[in-house]
Amino acid sequence: MTGTPLRTGLIGYGLAGSVFHAPLIAATEGLSLDTVVTANPERQEQARAGYPDVRIAATPDELFARADELDLIVIASPNKTHVPLATAALKAGLPVVVDKPVAGTAAEARELAALAEERGLLLSVFQNRRWDNDFLTLRKLITEGELGDVYRFESRFERWRPQLKGGWRESGDPAEIGGLLYDLGSHVVDQALVLFGPAASVYAESDIRREGAETDDDTFIAITHTNGVRSHLYVSATTAQLGPRFRVLGSKAGYVKHGLDPQEAALRDGELPGADWGTEPESLWGRVGSGESPLTGGGRPEPTLPGDYPAYYAAVARALTGGGTNPVTALEAAAALDVLEAARRSARDGVAVAL
Repeated sequence: MTGTPLRTGLIGYGLAGSVFHAPLIAATEGLSLDTVVTANPERQEQARAGYPDVRIAATPDELFARADELDLIVIASPNKTHVPLATAALKAGLPVVVDKPVAGTAAEARELAALAEERGLLLSVFQNRRWDNDFLTLRKLITEGELGDVYRFESRFERWRPQLKGGWRESGDPAEIGGLLYDLGSHVVDQALVLFGPAASVYAESDIRREGAETDDDTFIAITHTNGVRSHLYVSATTAQLGPRFRVLGSKAGYVKHGLDPQEAALRDGELPGADWGTEPESLWGRVGSGESPLTGGGRPEPTLPGDYPAYYAAVARALTGGGTNPVTALEAAAALDVLEAARRSARDGVAVAL
């Protein structure tokens, strides 16, 4: 990509902004991190230390006041701010990337999509787990027919965090859009829909397990897709023994994969994309086979493709310069929110919800 890099303003410099968005923006050809918005003095200094040329703004209004100096806004602030900030950015004439979940409801996501279309602006949702190493590998296996017709997709995003960490993600206030259903659930539901298409019905079980917790920390979602595939999705902070990340069963073979993609850990450690980015050792490869457990040697090792979070922002840059399409649309995010809303109703009422 040639030409002047697209000047990017980043709103929010907590976990999402500092660990995921800022490093990936800075590493993407065609983008430059122009401004970071945070009112926290410590985070301001952290941003300056990591990116000496970055400008600092204390409020989003300061950023929007000089919209003509920017080419892209990235929203990595708390969930409850996503819709108002994305609306303000679009009305200021700026393309927008919003961290997941883009909104609290599918209706709000579709309203944002309509506003972006009306203004002729890009509105993209940061669903980085589409570029996880295991997900890319599974897509390849399915595309190449290695598993045959997939019958059942089991996906687990489990953690062992028996003690509360605090913060808005664990708040019971509905306005905060906290809890694992909307946090990790946004990832596993999006992956299921990308792989197997629209949902016909949803059943869910959602619990608050930890003492003092205010919102769900142990949730199960079952999706029946319109094509007949069943997805069983688990998100939990209370899993003392972690299950496989993926267990996928088809008419010819199954694929079982343990462990999380290494990219988040690398970004948390301050590493930047480069040679060997997103790769993992052979000892962590999943296995493909039939008739025997992978734990007792069944099947063959399947090389895990490298994870590629940088591909998301590279696609955004291409879309903004006329060389590609939006990598994750707001309407795709709205379809996932349809499932999350149905899961919340199902868990509350103890019934399956048709979509």
